[in-house]
Amino acid sequence: MGRTRKRSTRAKRVVAASVALVLGGGGLIAANVYASAGEGRGDPPAGRAASLSTIDCPDVAEELSEVPESVRGAVDRELATLDSQITVAYQRFADNKERAENDPDFAERQILTPLENERLNVLQRIGLLLQQPPLESLAPCTLRADDDAPQEGEEGAGDGDDAGDEDGAGNGPEASDFVDIRSVAPNVSTPRQRRGASRGTFTTDCGRNENGKFNPDNVIVAPGVSNGAHHMHDYVGNQANDAFASDDDLARGRTTCRNQGDRSTYYWPVLRLQNGRAEADAEADGGGKDQNVGEIQTPDEVTLDFVGSPVSKVTAMPRFLRIITGDAKAFTNGDANANASWSCTGFEDRQLKDKYPICPAGSKVVRTFRFQSCWDGRNTDSANHRTHVAFADPVSGRCGDGFRAIPQLVQRIVYDVPPGPGFAVDSFPEQLHKPVTDHGDFINVFDQRLMKRLVNCLNEGRRCT
Repeated sequence: MGRTRKRSTRAKRVVAASVALVLGGGGLIAANVYASAGEGRGDPPAGRAASLSTIDCPDVAEELSEVPESVRGAVDRELATLDSQITVAYQRFADNKERAENDPDFAERQILTPLENERLNVLQRIGLLLQQPPLESLAPCTLRADDDAPQEGEEGAGDGDDAGDEDGAGNGPEASDFVDIRSVAPNVSTPRQRRGASRGTFTTDCGRNENGKFNPDNVIVAPGVSNGAHHMHDYVGNQANDAFASDDDLARGRTTCRNQGDRSTYYWPVLRLQNGRAEADAEADGGGKDQNVGEIQTPDEVTLDFVGSPVSKVTAMPRFLRIITGDAKAFTNGDANANASWSCTGFEDRQLKDKYPICPAGSKVVRTFRFQSCWDGRNTDSANHRTHVAFADPVSGRCGDGFRAIPQLVQRIVYDVPPGPGFAVDSFPEQLHKPVTDHGDFINVFDQRLMKRLVNCLNEGRRCT
């Protein structure tokens, strides 16, 4: 996967996508009755049969508040096993979708019960590692329906013979996942800067992944597990990042960052153009084997800024601090941890959380990740990889009790893709490539001197690189 990607020209991609949409081939706009948002779980409207869309399982990691450091790696590997089990069950469901819809006994017997039994074994092992009773109540899963999907005979519905099934893209997204950015009202607000704010900006230039470093690992949530993410990541910065990278490996790793004092790793799910072209990973883990298909797009631009607090000075991040922003499972988990932010150049005062933007001609797609900017002052990670960091209050800009302000990473990624539906972010298979599942990962590997310079820059109100 470590190849250099040549981007196709915009004109060629527009033609390919337009043909796909006109013919219904390889497209996202053809019928796809898979689920949309995480909120609708009620009965379908009268006279309409719900179309099952995906498998919904409780997120065990979110329930683990305390995991001793001595067993954290083992617990993370067990959690990765749960993800693999869902992936296999989702594929079984997708291969038998019509029968599962028509025969609830088949769905229960062949999909849900085996998955529950597999999960129960893993949960029992986690219980032994944590020396606590097994988390049995988290074993059962359900099949989800999308109550808002177009039904037979309605606008947007098709005959079920879409090329998304032919090229493996039958698990989303769908046309309703896209919205014209011009129809969105401005919705961005920021806390007012107060006396004592850290008003500076520090920019680190780590490239656009021009050298094509990809893998489907996630060393934060699934250390030691190949294909722990079940989707492909773009990497900039540290080049040693894979599932097996230790802190020492990262400290020694080469970096694409212009300032060699920044060996941090920055990674996010790739964006693919679903134009019918088979990518090099079409038969690989994280790619086609995990229902992620299409041409990986190299960003036009990647900007990595660190900004200060609107109400106080910031303190240095500890080395090897790990931060995840957003939730890769937000479609089934709900949006409590979702932090996706989609927009278009020229319209970035309008941000979308659960829709992909359709940008007008001359405008490009933008993904923005604003990472947590408050730290508990003790831990570089936590059991669920979230509770050691937090967001500042959106109104006051202040960190909560027990937390201190640190530099906030703001990551902006720009793509030149054809206007209209035709692209998707990689995801876990059962998350159906929903835009709300977008997320970013960061491990701080600044050297001490450069981190001190970064903090001084922000606190003194300067713009630095």
